[in-house]
Amino acid sequence: MSIVYKTLEHLDQNTGIIKPNSILYSDQGVHYTNPEFQKKAKELKLTQSMCRKVNCWDNAPMESLFGHFIDEVEYKHCRNFKELQQVVDSYIDVYNNRRYQWGLEKMTPVQYRNHLLAA
Repeated sequence: MSIVYKTLEHLDQNTGIIKPNSILYSDQGVHYTNPEFQKKAKELKLTQSMCRKVNCWDNAPMESLFGHFIDEVEYKHCRNFKELQQVVDSYIDVYNNRRYQWGLEKMTPVQYRNHLLAA
């Protein structure tokens, strides 16, 4: 439990990292279902979201995004959190709006979503 508490303490001490209505996504492990952890997360105004039990597909899109991020982005040169945040924000914009994907009929995620909504 100490590592998850330290993470919450680090977030709490570094004001500005947590934005209003931030979502804390996790599995349903004992650390994240612990009432004390849930209480501390709520005190930080974090909305907790957990994947369903025994359903690895819940986390697959995020794992895919993180894998592409690590392969495609030079983030290790960042000297502080603000620089890292800019690199992440820029990549998310590219990923959603300019990165065409075979699994989405060669469209960007935004184009694919709009295509589905128009159908």
